[in-house]
Amino acid sequence: MPPRTQPGAPPPEAPGKPAHPLTAVVRRLRAVRRPRPRLTGLGTGVLVTVVTVLAGTTDAMFFDGPGAFFGVVFVAVCATAAVYVRPYDLVAAPVSAPIAFAVGIGLTADSGGGGLAGHLLGLFTGLALMTGWLYTGTVLAALIVGVRALRLPSRRRRSRRCSATRRERSPR
Repeated sequence: MPPRTQPGAPPPEAPGKPAHPLTAVVRRLRAVRRPRPRLTGLGTGVLVTVVTVLAGTTDAMFFDGPGAFFGVVFVAVCATAAVYVRPYDLVAAPVSAPIAFAVGIGLTADSGGGGLAGHLLGLFTGLALMTGWLYTGTVLAALIVGVRALRLPSRRRRSRRCSATRRERSPR
């Protein structure tokens, strides 16, 4: 008599054939509880901007301007915003990333004591030297949002004319 299993449990593997390691990883990933998205589009922009400016300020206080710490925090907050944004506002995560990056660089860039011209020069230099972090954060947010958008169920309702139910004649 075969061993009894719980209802809904996966079928036991054949004794001579080991399970593929990738299958076990996929099962574990499906069992992980996913966070509920709660950020609006505006909330996503504010979160990314505030955290990016704080990271730039911290990096500028300890070092000579925004650097690697600023970039790592920017990429992390972009990924976090893309995961927690509501499905209706998915496009806000990749759009707010470059805006927040420019604001963060603009507020924390080294002006060199040259007034407005020096500050603008520091802004453009920072943007030119840190484009790798900008592209990484923006592309990562876009990839996460793209995967989430593909996983969304279609909300389009089918009309009666196109439905699979059999059409009957209307009563006279």
